[in-house]
Amino acid sequence: MRYFLSILLVFGLLASIFDTAYAKKRPTRKSTKSSSTKNKSNSDIIRLQQWMTGYFSSQAQAAKDSDYFDVRLRMTPIWKDRKDGFWLYVEQAMAENESRPYRQRVYHVTQINDTTFESAVFAFSDPAPYIGEWQKPEPLAGLTPDSLISKTGCSIILYKHGEFAFSGSTVGKECASDLRGADYTTSEVTISKNQIISWDRGFDMDGNQVWGARKGGYVFKKLQGF
Repeated sequence: MRYFLSILLVFGLLASIFDTAYAKKRPTRKSTKSSSTKNKSNSDIIRLQQWMTGYFSSQAQAAKDSDYFDVRLRMTPIWKDRKDGFWLYVEQAMAENESRPYRQRVYHVTQINDTTFESAVFAFSDPAPYIGEWQKPEPLAGLTPDSLISKTGCSIILYKHGEFAFSGSTVGKECASDLRGADYTTSEVTISKNQIISWDRGFDMDGNQVWGARKGGYVFKKLQGF
C-alpha cells in the first residue's frame, strides 16, 4: 500500500510541475498584479507610446542608399480619454508629396503581458477626408473604433527588449493583401527612443516577394515629437 501511495504522490508532483511549466509558456493578458508591478507595466506602455509618437523621416537612409526613398511618417495620439491601451492616427507619404499620403491607418496598442504588446491595425473605408487630421487639436474626434475597418491578421506582436527597444512582426501569412499581385504581407518593426525601423513586404501565394524593400527595413529617424 505504501508503495502505491508513493507512486501516486510522485505522479501528482510531476503533473504539478508540468502544469506550471506549461502555464509559463502561454501568452496571456495581464492579470491582477502588485502595485509595483502594475507601475512598471504602465511605464512600459507609456514609453512605447512616447517612442511611437512623432514625425519621422527616412531621409538619411535615402541619401546613403538609392534603393530607399525619403518617406515621411507621422503618428499622432487620438482618443486620449480611452482606457484600453493607446490609439494613434498614422500617415505615411513621400517627402515631396506629404499632402497626399499613400497610407493612412489607425493603430491600437495594448499590453498582453509584462513583456508583450499588440499593435492592431485599422483602415478607413474612405481615407481622403481625414488627410492632415494630425494637425487638429483632437484628431479623428468624429470617429470611433466601430467606424474603422479592422485589418484582421495584420496585428504586430511586439516584445520588450530591456529598456532600449521593442521589436516584433506580423504572424505568419495571416495579413491578406492584393496589392501589386500580393497574396499576403509581412511587417517587421523595431522601435527605440528616436528611431523606428519598419520592413513591409508583399508576397505572392508561392512566397515570392512582389513589393517592398529587399535589403532591409526603412530607417525612420524621429524629427519631432507630438
